[in-house]
Amino acid sequence: MVPFDMNRALIAAFVLATALLPSPSRAEAPPQRAVITYSSRSIASVDLYIAQERGFFREEGIDAQLVQVQATAAIAATVSGEVNALGSVGSAIRAIQRGVPIKVLAVSLIRPLFWLVTRPELKTFADLKGKVAGTTTRGGSQHTAGIRMLRRAGIDPDKDITVMTAGDVPTQLKALVNGSIQIGFFSPPTVIIARDKFKMNVLANAMDEFSSLQNGLGVLDKTLKDQRDLVKRMLRARGKGNRYFHQNERGSAEVLAKYLNIDMPTALETYRISLPAFTSNGIPTDDEIREYLKLDAQLIGLPAPTPAEKIFDFSLQREVNKELGIK
Repeated sequence: MVPFDMNRALIAAFVLATALLPSPSRAEAPPQRAVITYSSRSIASVDLYIAQERGFFREEGIDAQLVQVQATAAIAATVSGEVNALGSVGSAIRAIQRGVPIKVLAVSLIRPLFWLVTRPELKTFADLKGKVAGTTTRGGSQHTAGIRMLRRAGIDPDKDITVMTAGDVPTQLKALVNGSIQIGFFSPPTVIIARDKFKMNVLANAMDEFSSLQNGLGVLDKTLKDQRDLVKRMLRARGKGNRYFHQNERGSAEVLAKYLNIDMPTALETYRISLPAFTSNGIPTDDEIREYLKLDAQLIGLPAPTPAEKIFDFSLQREVNKELGIK
């Protein structure tokens, strides 16, 4: 039995509310509702935002309900059947390694889009000892990237600092501003806002240092087996969104400005600094997968990396790429 969780309760209420909406006429085939979760308001979920805003889900006959929820709660809701798919595949990968029956079908991000940000008075890594860092989910992609940046700078994240869960990235910025945390691991556009508006210090960038398989699409093994057509259509909509993202700077920035409630200059800088971290086809290379699973095994204390075939299944994504002409 999965324990009660407020986030899961909100998901259930959301699904029930949408189920009570008026249905189209019998002559018109209604789109199929699908609940897809994402964990934080950032550019990491841009493929889903674009697929929703530009009508790619509708083109695939899907009424997509994008729900922001903490990754651990999203995983529990996926296992219980309340959610059709989740975007936070970094957390899903760690859940799979603990035996959760999920498969990762697509990966959007192959580089960690996180910068280590500190309050203005903390100017060096030596200043960070004894301070508090915020994260969305312990063991998630943000937390993992933060740990790696700290260790690379000679900071022991288990002894030298305290890590606390502090909401999504924009909420963490508020905590950084009011001083309840002193260290943040921020993705765009929040890192830009922290730097420019609040004069926070940016001490490190994880993007160029290591692989990190973050967002994408993951589903329950049973869903992949029993609702393969729906899963494929979700992948097609996501693939169209990702293609649009790579081909249309201005249009993508407009979507980011709307969904993240930021101005266009910030949206454009967010797009430009983030683009190299995204896959063009939803499939990481074998080397990127091996590197990530090796580092992940070390972080979570596994005796050996988990075989990739137990975590990933890119067969449907390859079909979608062929159909859409994505290479």
